[in-house]
Amino acid sequence: MDKKFLSALLFSIALHAGLVGILFFGDFTTETKLQTNTAMAQEVKPIEATVVNADKLQKAINKIKKQKADDKAAEKRRIQDIEKRASDAKKRRAKEEARIKKLEKQRKKKEQEKKRADKAAKESAAKALKAEKIRKQKEQEQQKAEDAAAQARTKRLKAEAAAKKADDLRKKQIAERKRQEKEAADRAAREKQLADQMAAEMASRNKARQQQMMTEVQRYAALITGVINQNMINDRSTMEGKSCKLLISLAPSGFVTKASVTGGDAVVCEAAKRAVYKAGTLPVSKDPEVFKEMRNLRVTVVPEF
Repeated sequence: MDKKFLSALLFSIALHAGLVGILFFGDFTTETKLQTNTAMAQEVKPIEATVVNADKLQKAINKIKKQKADDKAAEKRRIQDIEKRASDAKKRRAKEEARIKKLEKQRKKKEQEKKRADKAAKESAAKALKAEKIRKQKEQEQQKAEDAAAQARTKRLKAEAAAKKADDLRKKQIAERKRQEKEAADRAAREKQLADQMAAEMASRNKARQQQMMTEVQRYAALITGVINQNMINDRSTMEGKSCKLLISLAPSGFVTKASVTGGDAVVCEAAKRAVYKAGTLPVSKDPEVFKEMRNLRVTVVPEF
């Protein structure tokens, strides 16, 4: 093999190696760079080479281009997946916000229904009281009419008796006395029956009112327990399965004047007391009678996790 052929072969190998390096590290997004590299290669003084495989070189170029296209498509799919997850999360947040709004609307609706029921109960009680007053007034008028009739009858009997004999007058007087005694007894019995009915009705009303007030106290006790749990710092390892009983003294505004432990786990009780004083003001009833029952309120706090 002569020296000229050997030099041409070595130069061809070096040139191919350089082109392969450019293919791996260069950018083939445009044809301009490939043409530039080709032009630079043409500026080199041509040397005869016996082996130049253009098909292999083009296959290498096509393989690199395909790899870059695949990488670009994979990156596009990755970005689309991230955007889809973000969109799904946004939809879930919107759905949760709508659910919370619906629950709040239901709660307000129930409060309005309760207010209407309370108002109807008060109006019914007022009507019953007015009807009772009218009934008593009619009874008094009827009693006056009966008394007037009795007096008239007595006068008539006395006028008739004046014309009769003394014995008949005595018998009539005895009969009249017995009649009056019986009438008085009957009237006393009616009055007692009426008084018993009124007492039973008042007792029933007082019992219903007391039950209503205790229900309200229990409702506010549940609200206060919820506020305490919201402000508590809970530790499952030391508090799970434990509870605390508190006696809370409240001002009419709901301001906590005192919180005392009446029983329970020391760790839970300490956290519960801190939560009470952190809240500062707790929900209380505007009804003076209900507030009187909950001024000194006993609650049991169970940590929530």
